[in-house]
Amino acid sequence: MSALAWSWPGALLGAALGVGILLVYRGLPMRRRPDLMTRVEPYIRDSPRPSRLLASGQADLGVHHLLAPLLHRLGAAVDSTLGGAVSVRRRLERAGQPTDVEGFRAQQALWGVLAGLAAAVIGSLRWMSDGASLVSALALVVVSVMGGIVARDQALTRAARRREERILAEFPSVAEMLALAVTAGEGAAAALDRVARLSSGELSGELGRCLADARAGATLPEALQGLADRTGIASLARFVDGIVVAVERGTPLADVMRAQAQDARDASKQLLIEEGGKREIAMMIPVVFLVLPVTILFAVYPGLNELRLSL
Repeated sequence: MSALAWSWPGALLGAALGVGILLVYRGLPMRRRPDLMTRVEPYIRDSPRPSRLLASGQADLGVHHLLAPLLHRLGAAVDSTLGGAVSVRRRLERAGQPTDVEGFRAQQALWGVLAGLAAAVIGSLRWMSDGASLVSALALVVVSVMGGIVARDQALTRAARRREERILAEFPSVAEMLALAVTAGEGAAAALDRVARLSSGELSGELGRCLADARAGATLPEALQGLADRTGIASLARFVDGIVVAVERGTPLADVMRAQAQDARDASKQLLIEEGGKREIAMMIPVVFLVLPVTILFAVYPGLNELRLSL
């Protein structure tokens, strides 16, 4: 192999090492100088700090502070290319993650960069060993970058779907507890507070957030409607609509809660029946493609063998 073929990987590795050393040097504490706005802002800010009770945990989808500026620029490029910020924000809400579209795009850029680096290493090794073409290596890097970006998007979709499944699994029990609390004489807000304190899970966390919105100034129907909008589950939205109508029109809340709990149980049974049907169809695949061919082979092969011997 010529010296030129060995010089390209060495040059790439040397450039990567130099860029890494430069990034580490720029990220040292002695190099991070606060600008004028950072120094003056604490003295001129007139808005009070929000209460810690209203904080919802992590405020954004953070990335490493050393690479954050570069990743946010790459994320902005990904967002301008792909678009769909409304869909991303919606899926972040459904997944229970902070609605930080910029941070999510930065994570997509990070996944793409990591996939591209892995593809570059594999392409370099193939080029040195087998003499593969440079065009195929570059194509592999481009495809890997796109695959990493799409994989992060698909991971968000799967996280939202899994969270919805957990909420649906918790929903009948929470509806029963709410119906029992209201039947015992508690109001809607008190029943929600009791269930949120005594239970755990995704739905109880959403109930706690709903109560936090109500205590922050929103009315209880508005807070409940926000819960239904965040989750996007049809059965939970119907449950919330029943409670909102009962609260606004003065309908006896206990009867409404019991009816809604019964609907939640029926919906859970329907989901179990549908899941059982899907599993039954999935069980047919090994039977049809594995067991049945082997059975036919065992039934037909002796006859074919006898015919061949007779001939």
